[in-house]
Amino acid sequence: MSTVPHLKYEQHYADGKARRQHCSRARQAECSLAPQRDVVALVESSSQGRVPALAPLRYARMRASPFAFFRGTAMIQAADLAAGPDSGLRLQICGDAHLMNYGFFASPERQLVFDINDFDETHPAPWEWDVKRLAVSLALACRGRGFGDTAARDTVLRLASTYRRRLQAFSQMSQLDLWYCRVGFDQLLSRATDENMRQQLQKVADKARGQTQERLLPKMTDSEDGALRLRDNPPVIFHLDDHDGPLAACDDWLGADSLAKVQGMLDHYIGTLKEDRRELLQRFRLVDAAFKVVGVGSVGTRCLVLLLQDDYDQPLFLQLKEARASVLEPFTQLCVHGNQGKRVVFGQRLMQATSDLFLGWTRSADDRHFYVRQLRDMKAAPALETFANADELASYGQACAWTLARAHAKSGGCAAEIAGYLGQSDKFDLALADYALAYADQVEKDYALFDAAIRSGRLPCAASPR
Repeated sequence: MSTVPHLKYEQHYADGKARRQHCSRARQAECSLAPQRDVVALVESSSQGRVPALAPLRYARMRASPFAFFRGTAMIQAADLAAGPDSGLRLQICGDAHLMNYGFFASPERQLVFDINDFDETHPAPWEWDVKRLAVSLALACRGRGFGDTAARDTVLRLASTYRRRLQAFSQMSQLDLWYCRVGFDQLLSRATDENMRQQLQKVADKARGQTQERLLPKMTDSEDGALRLRDNPPVIFHLDDHDGPLAACDDWLGADSLAKVQGMLDHYIGTLKEDRRELLQRFRLVDAAFKVVGVGSVGTRCLVLLLQDDYDQPLFLQLKEARASVLEPFTQLCVHGNQGKRVVFGQRLMQATSDLFLGWTRSADDRHFYVRQLRDMKAAPALETFANADELASYGQACAWTLARAHAKSGGCAAEIAGYLGQSDKFDLALADYALAYADQVEKDYALFDAAIRSGRLPCAASPR
């Protein structure tokens, strides 16, 4: 890290500071709402193009709590943020940087790292949109765990302070040092002052290390006549040729040639990889494919899990996940990548410290776009209910803020400008806390409207989410 301020750094820092004239840090507290805002209509519109039979499951998962509803409605906050002030500094952002989209996963060198792990909505946009989504999710999590608004405000203040201080430090690093920088498990563990938090981090890390391809095999497959087949668990996992499944009324993947269609997608995907990884993938053969329902906001989008094996019958599980247009696109700029899966891959590679060895993209015969990655390769994150107190949750929020600051510094090349805008005082921190609590109030109101639409029968809802 540089210890002597450079003339260019000072200029960039001053440029960022000057942006306060356009949007003061105090204005970041404004909780603006999109014009002609209809929450239920927005939820309904977000279901267009998804598998209709899975809408009740999606709504059931969103109905679990205001926090779950918030996870499934990134498009609502995106519209609201676009209606409010911003610093004018745009870069590649995550687009859905809520608390549960961070976690551990393996680097190609098999080291356990902590980073953002979901980039479905990644797109160029104001950097503070990510920070605000993370802050609101933290406030909602505090409320959901019963810690109260005083604790919620304190956790957001700690998050904001961490982001600001880390961004300041990253802004003074060389571009190569920044590119190589990562947040590892050992770093997080060494900075955890609370013993309970240390134990929780260790528990999650142990779980992550157990999420290997070999250990997935007995959990997800059965042997039929000497051949492996993915195990059905409807409506969460089911085969494409299941004529009684959710795809029966809407999808052209049905039929005896469904695996051949998947092979075509796989061939296109392999062509997007670097030559050495292409060579590696060609040593595996496709054995089986099934539809897999994932997440909260992604329920109803097409997502496949593929089972491949090498000549020694060792497994490789890949996930093909549908990539739709980012919820940020209507408020910023059109996608420039020609394939929404490529957009996701580009954003992920740009923002993450290290990315999945098999990250790539493809398209289906009906021109749906997908990105591809390994399934559960040493991936794990703490569940919300495991945080015993507000201090543990605040510490986790600070870890997320740390890695978000690194991601923004790496992706935009304008860390000095953001640092100049944020400054050394806590003005932005206080504004963010005000915004987070005010918008958390709005999310709870929106959730009530969503719940009423379910109770009235306007929105279908499964009896119990799975």
